[in-house]
Parts: sequence; C-alpha cells; structure tokens
Amino acid sequence: MSVTLTPGETTGLRAIHDAVGPVTLKPAARANVERSARIIAEAAAGDAPVYGVNTGFGKLASIRIAPGDTATLQRNLILSHCCGVGAETPAPITRLMMALKLLSLGRGASGVRWQVIALLEGMLSRGVTPVIPLQGSVGASGDLAPLAHMSAVMIGEGEARLPDHPTPLPGAEALAQAGLAPVTLGAKEGLALINGTQFSTAHALSALWQFETCLDESLVTGAMSTDAAMGSAAPFRPEIHALRGHPGQIAVAGRLRELMAGSEIRESHREGDERVQDPYCLRCQPQVAGAAMDIANTVSETLQREATAVTDNPLVLSDGSIVSGGNFHAEPVAFAADQLALAIAEAGSIAQRRIALLVDPALSHGLPAFLTPEPGLNSGFMIAEVTSAALMSENKHLAAPCSVDSTPTSANQEDHVSMAAHGAVRLHRMLVNLRAIIGIEALVAAQGIDLRAPLKTSTPLRQAIRRIRELSPALVHDRFLATDIERVAGLVQDRGLTAASEPSGARS
Repeated sequence: MSVTLTPGETTGLRAIHDAVGPVTLKPAARANVERSARIIAEAAAGDAPVYGVNTGFGKLASIRIAPGDTATLQRNLILSHCCGVGAETPAPITRLMMALKLLSLGRGASGVRWQVIALLEGMLSRGVTPVIPLQGSVGASGDLAPLAHMSAVMIGEGEARLPDHPTPLPGAEALAQAGLAPVTLGAKEGLALINGTQFSTAHALSALWQFETCLDESLVTGAMSTDAAMGSAAPFRPEIHALRGHPGQIAVAGRLRELMAGSEIRESHREGDERVQDPYCLRCQPQVAGAAMDIANTVSETLQREATAVTDNPLVLSDGSIVSGGNFHAEPVAFAADQLALAIAEAGSIAQRRIALLVDPALSHGLPAFLTPEPGLNSGFMIAEVTSAALMSENKHLAAPCSVDSTPTSANQEDHVSMAAHGAVRLHRMLVNLRAIIGIEALVAAQGIDLRAPLKTSTPLRQAIRRIRELSPALVHDRFLATDIERVAGLVQDRGLTAASEPSGARS
C-alpha cells in the first residue's frame, strides 16, 4: 500500500486507516506551504502582534512573545496541552488523524515549513503511531489535547508505538528506531498542529465506514429473518418505493429482493396464508434501513468535506494577510456524528425486533419457542434475545445528541464548544453493540430457516447461512452461546455475510 495524498481530495484515506505503508503529500503542494511559512516567519520577526505567532494563546493572547522565545513558545504549547486521559485511540484512527492533518497543512494556509509535513509523512510511512488518549477534547478550539499528544512525538516527547513492538516507546526513541529525527517547531507550527478537527473527524469517518458495513450485513440478516418468519417479499416491490422516491429506500428494497429471490420458503406460502400484513420490523425494512443509508450518505458528504478542510487558526490567506477565525470549531462534525448515532441506534432497534419476533411462537408462524427443538428442557435463544435487547437499549441512550451540549472553557474565551469528540468517539461503542445485535440476528434467523426444512431459502441466503455454520453449528441442545455470538459479530465486522451472499461468495 502506497498512498499519495492530494490537498482538497480524500483519495487514499481508507487505505491509510487500514494499513501501515508509504504515505506522501503531493509535491505540488510544497510551493503554497513554503509561501505561507515565509509569511509567518516575517510576522514573527515583526512588531505587529499576530495571534499565536508572537503572542500567547487563548486568554493570554494579549501577552507579546519576544522573537528569541518563538521555539520555546511552540514547545511549551505542545507540552502544556498534553492533558488527555482515558483509553488509547485505536491505531487505525490515529493514522487517519495524522493523514487528515497532512491534508490540512498541505493546503498552504497554516504557515508550517515543509519539514513538519515531511516528518508526518515519515511517521505514517514507518508506522510511528503516537499514543493518544481518547478523552480531553471539547471540539473547539480544535481537538487540542489529542492533537497535542500526536504532536508531542514529533518533538521527541510523549509516547508512540512501532509495528511489531509490544509496548509504547518514548517519542524520541520511537522516532530514532524508525530512522527519523524530532523537529524543532518554528513560529505558529505548534498551534497549526494542535488546532483542528482531525481527531473528531477521524473517529467519525472510521465509524461511518464501519456503519456502512453493518448496514449491508443487516440487509442479509433482515432478509434471512423475513424468510425464517415466512414473511412476504411483496412490500419490497419496486413501484412501492419509486412512489416515495428516497434513494436509500429504493436501494434497500432492491437488495432485499435479490437476497430472497428463488426461496422455496417464500413460494410455499404465497397462496393461502391467512396473514394479511407482516409486522413493521419485516415490512418496513426498506423505509428504516433506507433512511439510515441516506443519513450515512449525508454524513459522508460532510466528513469528506471536513477531511480536506483547513481548520487551524490563524490562517494565511491568499493576499498574504494573517487572519484569526474559527474554523477549528467542530460543529459540522458534531452534527454529523449525532446523525450517525441515530442511524446506528435505529438499525439495531429494528434488527432486535426481528430477533424478538422469531423467538416468540405467537409471532413466528409455526417455529418452536425460542427456536429450540425441545423448548422447556432447553431455553434455546431466550437469553440471546435478552442480550440483543440490552444492547439495543444501551445504544438508544448513547444516541442522545452530544452537539447540543456546551461548556465555557479557557477563562470564557472559548465560550461555546461543539463536543464533536464526544459525539464521534461514542460511535465506536455503539458499533460494537450493533455488530453483536446483527450477529445474534444472524444466528436466530439461520436457526429459523434450518427449522423450515425441507423447504430451502434462496441461494444467496443459503450461502450466508453456510458461512455462519462454519462458526456456529445449529443449536440442537443448549450450549455456551457467548462464543458463537462473538464469532458471528466478528463475521459481521468483516462483511462476511455480504461477501458470502454475493455470486462470488458461493462455496461448493
């Protein structure tokens, strides 16, 4: 994997997130970067006060800094802002965060030297991954604490991980082992590194990509549940969804039709079924999952835009002026994260209702209670359904909006903040829950379809069930199910059901 990043474009970000490999910024960006660096250097040597260049920061902006103290000012800024706490940010998200910072600096409005960009490139290319605590950002004035932990390694402080090294190393040692040297920061460079939304945006982008996988997987399990319950595919007919017109709804209905096409179970009750309509959790899958898909697409547009944005302060404008603004305020990311949280919660909610339907003999159209051949002696999937309900409920709580919260910081200079970091970080906990819910649905729906034998489901769904059965045998007698749930949740994470149900996923 080798990635060349182009300022203003997002190509290559997913590859950087997924694996360590050579990363460079397009050389054409260098001219703009060096131009703005010269302008900042001139301002630092001048008499006029320029925020963050020859002044203090935040509430201390009125204090002038002598030219000889420029390097000390920037170093102190990084060290003083390393106040993060909590668990460590996962390495893929940290790599993505570093790549986003490269894209931002590469726009040539931040005033950093190319030397700073080259060090970030080297760290990404050689797998030097700073240890960044998850907690400490309020989403303005940028993700200060997390970005400071990233930047600390660049000046030989903090901690970082190296590939195949079991524990974190001191920043200077990690750089040395990777054949890199720390940088002495010049005027504004520390501020350019720690101002910005890259921590929040990286978490939100990573969550978006994972949710898109979960949504695809939930369409497979939703189709399986529909067939297991002997539900109707009529609500997925194209004209119904064309009459409403939402693109996600149309796409989901089409996918469900593909997945269920040719099912013997479906054909067996097409005539003479006394039921007039299925419950909403089956019938309204296109409306719910489709709306979630549309939300994901909207969130993607916002985050793709933010990924290439210049979000530090002050900025060097095209006319050479240095102007303070507020691009570090992460409200767009906070709103996007909150929207995504709603979609995650709803995808889990409707999947959980399908699980509940299948284990209930009053609703499952002839399946045994809790899907065990010997109910009473065995409890079957009784508590797996309870677990799915617990996870669904937890996600509902976590879906409460973070963006409506704010608290004044920095002696009231930074008096309205976005809480984008809170909003984005919590998405990953929700996704762990969602994958488990979908995994439980996969187990329950596969069991339901097995119990419809000798009738067979469709070819795509048989292929998905075959993949499930490689990890979890059919439940004949009660057994320890936590391991099965974990394995199939992992299958969901790896997009295994979608891959298995596609034509290329057919197995002998």
